[in-house]
Amino acid sequence: MWHQQQIHFETGGRETIDITAKVSSIVRESAVQTGLVHVFMQHTSASIMLCENADATVRDDLETLIGRIAPDADPEYRHDYEGDDDMAAHGRSVFTSNDISLPISAGELALGTWQGLYLWEHRYQPHHRNLMVTIQGEGFG
Repeated sequence: MWHQQQIHFETGGRETIDITAKVSSIVRESAVQTGLVHVFMQHTSASIMLCENADATVRDDLETLIGRIAPDADPEYRHDYEGDDDMAAHGRSVFTSNDISLPISAGELALGTWQGLYLWEHRYQPHHRNLMVTIQGEGFG
């Protein structure tokens, strides 16, 4: 059994957005009991992240860390057509992940106790982001 659905989010600029509930809802609606859900970011300057969901400072610290790896406005960047964060946003996306596959068990997204699924926006400005959710698996008996 297959199910596919595109979902949309409006970001407020550089931030993380918890998308766990939305993806979980799609999994339940699919009627798949055992399988996989694949979430794909359809953009090159935002990411998908599986992260601790109990303490938001973890995501703040990850932003600090990725900023050290891919700083904004590096004078050696040549790709800056859309601003000082342009190349850094592409780099952050490459260094993180634009997709993830997660297990479905008993009709639910099978995350650990402290895990949440996040859209990670790497641009300063708000953006409209599209994600493709694809589910494959078996339904009831």
